[in-house]
Amino acid sequence: MKLQFNLLSLAAAAVFVAAPVAQAKPFKWASQGEISTWDIHSQNNALQNGLHANVYESLVYYNSKTFDVEPVLATSWKEISPTQVRFNLRQGVKFHDGSAFTADDAVYSIQRAMAKTSNFTPYVQGIDKVVKVDAQTVDVLLKSPNPVLLRQMTELRMMSKAWAEKNKSVEPKDMKAADENFAHRNAMGTGPYTLESWQPDQRMVFKRNPNWWGKMDGNVTEIVYTPIKSAATRIAALLSGEVDMVLDPTPQDLGRLRSSPDLKVVDGVENRTIFLGMDQFRDELPGSNIKGKNPLKDLRVRKALYQAIDVNTISRNIMRGLGKPTGALVAPQVAGWTEAVAKRFPYDVDAAKKLLADAGYADGFEVDFACPNNRYINDEAICQAVTAMWARVGVKAKLRTLPLVNYFPMIQRYEASIYMLGWGVPTFDALYSLQSLVRSVGQGGDGNYNVGRYSNQRMDYLVDRIKAETDAPVRARMLTEALQLSNDTVSHIPLHDQVIPWAMKKNVELVHRADNRVDMRLVKVN
Repeated sequence: MKLQFNLLSLAAAAVFVAAPVAQAKPFKWASQGEISTWDIHSQNNALQNGLHANVYESLVYYNSKTFDVEPVLATSWKEISPTQVRFNLRQGVKFHDGSAFTADDAVYSIQRAMAKTSNFTPYVQGIDKVVKVDAQTVDVLLKSPNPVLLRQMTELRMMSKAWAEKNKSVEPKDMKAADENFAHRNAMGTGPYTLESWQPDQRMVFKRNPNWWGKMDGNVTEIVYTPIKSAATRIAALLSGEVDMVLDPTPQDLGRLRSSPDLKVVDGVENRTIFLGMDQFRDELPGSNIKGKNPLKDLRVRKALYQAIDVNTISRNIMRGLGKPTGALVAPQVAGWTEAVAKRFPYDVDAAKKLLADAGYADGFEVDFACPNNRYINDEAICQAVTAMWARVGVKAKLRTLPLVNYFPMIQRYEASIYMLGWGVPTFDALYSLQSLVRSVGQGGDGNYNVGRYSNQRMDYLVDRIKAETDAPVRARMLTEALQLSNDTVSHIPLHDQVIPWAMKKNVELVHRADNRVDMRLVKVN
């Protein structure tokens, strides 16, 4: 684990402290989704984390052009020992209320991410505790060496300890509960923008922070984000000039957007895999016609559901090329992925029927099936297609769709028998997915999104070994073995890796990130 910060990283970070600012402009953009909270440790999803990053900063962050980890609120770091990493904090940084950012805030924020109500526990896996050395220095003490610590810390944003205490938001809001804290609807960070207003399902407005410690490449002084669920309405807003950019144009609209003289489309492969999960825990599935047992516990049934799905048809007719079929739980950019691990079980209706018959379900069965309707590209249409495909083998999926703000808390309460999930990998390392999705539910981040409650003893052993393994070749082999084990046991049903096009006016300049996140520090409106 080499964590010593070097001069090359410093050069990469210079963009934030020395870049000239072009003429200031507003920037209006839209996507289909809305965030569920402004509490930075409460719910973990890509859209929300990206919006939070306008207001709240982490000690380190990815360079949007290279994806190297670079300094933000920490100026440097070094490994004191394999289990002790020291971070030197940037001096002179102020929160939006004018108070100073100090080591107390850093210690508090990381500890807050470790709380029981936090959904950010995968990012603090391996951390034993955080201690203050002095006002501008903190030590992160590890339970064992952690080769991906810095990548995890890119998502650990800093909150004011005094502000949280004053506003009774010391613990993260529990997204499974209805209670709210002050941090749920209010925000106060150190970032380049302040949150001026948030009207859920309508719009949120950000203003440039005049006291931000850094300087930008971009020129955006005001950001207006509008969630627009209807694809047609989003595109109409772009064509009319109401918004400058749409994050998620539908595949069927791309042709006319590319041909428009006033617009452009920027494409990029996202490090996100779309898959289906299954309840493998309950002894009986709610709402199913099968009583006294759970068909999804049977590997033959899970494999039958897998082989009944024609992913090539979905890719061609629904995704129109914006989904690359895969058999892996992670995308190709992620450490641990191999071509072999990405090989799918073949689409085979007859094989699926035989597997169901062998398992004792020759006549099929009824099962609950939940999907979001505003999170992933054509998510609802994909689920409708899968429902029809399963019907061909006798499985009657009772499809229900929900907006993401309701969907994610629901599946985390284990209220879905089969569910859709898309999983990006902010660390670009398969441990993030393996620990969250297939490690048995346990302490910290173990199984925090294993909402089907899959459990496999060998998988748990591999994941726990990977957490602390520092021998790179050994660790790589274990990552791949774990991904293959996930395939062999059909822990989930992978569908495709998303390809993400962004549509925008021709006067917009930005950097397309593999995590589908707009870095507002780099956006220019000419």
